[in-house]
Amino acid sequence: MQDKITPEKLEKYFKLTSCALAQVKENIIEGKEEGAKEIIDMVSNYLSDAKHFEGKEDLVNAFAALNYAHGWLDSGVRLKIFDVNDDKLFTVC
Repeated sequence: MQDKITPEKLEKYFKLTSCALAQVKENIIEGKEEGAKEIIDMVSNYLSDAKHFEGKEDLVNAFAALNYAHGWLDSGVRLKIFDVNDDKLFTVC
């Protein structure tokens, strides 16, 4: 069912966001390190929050935290802080 947040769906998005985070860490545009650090810290915090909510079996808030995390990554890509072009992990032009 598409209208349910299942443990499997949550795991899929944990993997997706973690993979995207690893990719941006390796592709910071020169001169953008300060902004990149701020974004990476926020993403890491939201991933931690998602794990916390998952541990409490609060899948809705875990999924929400993952979406915020990934939104930060996408914004960094759109703002040209990270040089990535994987359209499966990011919203790229």
